Amino acid sequence: MFPTLGVVVVILLVLLFSSLKVLREYERGVVFTFGRFQGVKGPGIIVLVPMVQQMVRIDLRTVVLDVPPQDVISRDNVSVKVNAVIYFRIIDPEKAVIQVENAHEATSQIAQTTLRSVLGQHELDEMLSERDKLNHDIQRILDQHTDAWGIKVANVEIKQVDLDEGMIRAIAKQAEAERQRRAKVINAEGELQASEKLMQAAQVMQRQPQTLQLRYLQTLVEIAGDRASTIVFPLPMDLIEPLLRKPKAD
Repeated sequence: MFPTLGVVVVILLVLLFSSLKVLREYERGVVFTFGRFQGVKGPGIIVLVPMVQQMVRIDLRTVVLDVPPQDVISRDNVSVKVNAVIYFRIIDPEKAVIQVENAHEATSQIAQTTLRSVLGQHELDEMLSERDKLNHDIQRILDQHTDAWGIKVANVEIKQVDLDEGMIRAIAKQAEAERQRRAKVINAEGELQASEKLMQAAQVMQRQPQTLQLRYLQTLVEIAGDRASTIVFPLPMDLIEPLLRKPKAD
């Protein structure tokens, strides 16, 4: 009798301990009773009826998903490899268990197809220069798809856009040509501004002949400062002025 009682006590203790579940602060338990959804429990200690209730643990922490490199053909027919990283978390444990078989795998697959679809609608220059906008577009589309699974996509970051060697050389040539174009434009703008200033100076000298004499003396000072074998004979401006006047018509 005593051995039988001991066996019963052991069985009861085993059932008691198996019915107790401890869920951490970041965990929730989706409880099913005879296969039917009963509710979401946790965190803390919860009690399950053995062989009647089952529980599925769900982690609510943010998951970092590394999307493998995807072959993308841009709108201007350039083939590139793009990889990204996605940050998401489960906000509705019930949907994450009932509505989808594997929430993490489903999110990974939809992230790969969305990445190819969104980037394929843009040109290569946009992929390289407008990453913030592309990240936001991918995040918004993913969030719409995963909302039915109780998943919130918090952020998407395009990590790298890989080009082949031929495209890299073509982009380098394009950048060099652009720099040469800018240099020529800046040089032309400088010549235009200089010509405008010279025209203004000529107009001032025409109105004030004394300024021409001052400029003449300044030129002599500059020539004297140069260590050159140039001999300059200053000529008074009063002698030159009659020669510069236009003859009057008869």
